[in-house]
Formats: sequence, structure tokens, C-alpha cells
Amino acid sequence: MNSPIPNLDTSPRGAFASLVPPVWRASTVVFDSLDDFVNRRTRLPDGFSYGTTGTPTQRALETRIAELDGAAHCVVFPSGQAAICSALLALLKKGDHLLMTDAAYGLAKSFAVERLQALGIEVEFYPPRIGAEIERLVRPNTRLIWLESPGTVTMEVEDVPAITALARTRGVLTAIDNTWASPLGFAALAHGVDLCIHACTKYMGGHSDVLMGSIATNDEGLYKSLRGLQSQMGLAVSPEDCFLVARGLDTMQVRMERQATSAQLIAERLATHRLVRRMLFPALPGAPDHALWARDFKQSGCVMSLQLVDGPYDAYRALFGHLKLFSIGASWGGVRSIAAFYPAEELAKRNFCDVQGPVIRLSIGLDDPQALLDELLGALSACETSFNL
Repeated sequence: MNSPIPNLDTSPRGAFASLVPPVWRASTVVFDSLDDFVNRRTRLPDGFSYGTTGTPTQRALETRIAELDGAAHCVVFPSGQAAICSALLALLKKGDHLLMTDAAYGLAKSFAVERLQALGIEVEFYPPRIGAEIERLVRPNTRLIWLESPGTVTMEVEDVPAITALARTRGVLTAIDNTWASPLGFAALAHGVDLCIHACTKYMGGHSDVLMGSIATNDEGLYKSLRGLQSQMGLAVSPEDCFLVARGLDTMQVRMERQATSAQLIAERLATHRLVRRMLFPALPGAPDHALWARDFKQSGCVMSLQLVDGPYDAYRALFGHLKLFSIGASWGGVRSIAAFYPAEELAKRNFCDVQGPVIRLSIGLDDPQALLDELLGALSACETSFNL
């Protein structure tokens, strides 16, 4: 007769201890009694009832992110976009009015237009520099104001305290995509925001090898709604991915300090180059919104955008062809430097944008900053020589 599989003692009282958090894998969560099983839903939002709502590995990461954000609660999702969509779906219903910054992440905007409007939610985009004047756009059915500061490509800084103060007086919730600055650069909840969203894919993961998003809040009701939606939609997060992001958090501060310093050096030099018409990097003195950035932010991110003097598309092709240390890609915030290109036609589709023409976006990694600068200056020189810019 076969003996039953023994229960393993996984409690911390054993003889093994480690500096590394354990990776708990599970689809099925088991219960001690029939009553526990029947009442398993009461374990949420913090407890465990099935693998889709997380394991202790996920809860440990959520606790760390909540502490960074100065929040009481946090829920992680399989990607930054999943976190964005979940926040919008959890907060909005048919007949509600959403105000979203025109500088928001492109997929967030397309989800709002293509999906939320189909559900009967009114979507309106506002100028990112509107500040307290957003009051004129608030309607009786306005449920949520969505912020992103700085903007994804064009780097507009919003007057977050002014917007959140107005929202509170009108009973409107606020949410912000705070990925550019991270909790180390901008304390969103301390500035009055109700929900703080991060693409943990970027600085928190830090190595371009994991996808994850997070939502942090001090509102228990919003937290319960988000955890419930996570369960209903089956938005499970891999414990291995939680481990990778937790490991990234261990070095996030030193990485970001190095990247911010390098970004500042590179931005200052590029700003003086004869081919650079405009630097879009709010940490740079003289750049658009620098005073607002200096008032509210503790440190900068590593992402900047720039515009060149007028030239043909082939000039940009030559510039990107000269890059070796910079990889060409859409993401940012990792240890490797990345360059992206946004055509004029893409920016022209926006309702409120004072940036006309193509934009180059750079993410500064941990590479030697002088080597990165030399490569960029060489690429600009090659364009100047080849196309008489």
C-alpha cells in the first residue's frame, strides 16, 4: 500500500535562512477544512484562495512597492499596460466621464478610445499643462482624471498638486502613470493622487527581461476592487517575475542615481549642439517645465527626447545606423541604453501638442556616459556631413 505524500514543513522555523526571497509557485491553494474552503473568498484581498490572486512571493513584492510609494496597498499585474487597463476598468462604468492627459502612453489612450468608449464611457483628452484650469472640463459625471507626468514622448510636466486639489473638491478620483520618475523621483500619493501606477518593467525590473505593472493606493475600497478584478480576469503574475522585480528593487536607487547623473551630462551637452533644435528633458535648466519639475521632483529619470533641425528621413536613418552602444527599441529604464524614433505624423495625431516634427527619445543606461555622448556626437556629425544639415 502506497503511503500518502507527506506535507512539507515550509515554515520559517527551519534551519535554513537566506538573503534571497523564496519563490512560491502555486495554482491550487489547499485548505485545512471544508469551512475554510467554502469561505475561501473571504481571504481576499490580502489572503490566498487561488494562484491567480498571488502567492507569498507576490505579496512580499507588493508590500515593498507599497512602501516605496508611501501606500497602504499594492496590486501587481502582468505588465504595465495590464495595470493601466485594470485601473481604468475597476474605476469606470457606463455613463462615467474620463479626463485623460493628451500626453499619456499611446496604448493607454487607444484603450480608452477603442474599448472604454465602446462600454459607454465618455473619454476626453486635456492639455497636459492645464493645471487648475482643468476645473472647466469637470462634469457632474466625471469619475476619474488620468495623469502622466512627464508625458511619454514629449515630456510635459503636469501641475499634479493643483489638479489633485481640484479633483478632491469635486469628488473626482485621480490616477497617475508615474513610471518616468519612479517612487524615488516623485511621491505621487503624497501629492494627492489616489492611484499610482508603474510599469515595473522599467526601473524596478531594471534589466529589460521582465514585464510587470503595479497599482498602489491608500484607499482600501479601491484596493479591494482592484484585487477582485485581478481575480475575475485571471491576471496572474509569475512568482519568478516577482522575484526578478524584487531583485531589481535592491539596486534601483544606485542604478537610477547613476543613470540620472549620466542623463544630465548628456542632455546638457546635446542642448548646445548646432543640430539640436530642442531638448525635452525637464531636469535640464531652461527646458520646458523645469521650474515645475524642480518644485515637485526629487530626482530625474533617465529618459529624454530631442528634436533636430529640419532634415530628411534618411538623415535619421543614418543617425540610427551609426549607433552601437544604443540599441533601437521602444522600452527604457534598463541597464542598457536605448534609442527610439517618433515620426512627425504620429505626434500630429494628438489634440494638444506643441511639439511639431520628429522626436528622438533616448534612455540612458549604465554605459560609460562619455562613451554614449561620443557616440551621439559622432552620429550627429555623420548626419551633418552627409546631408548638409
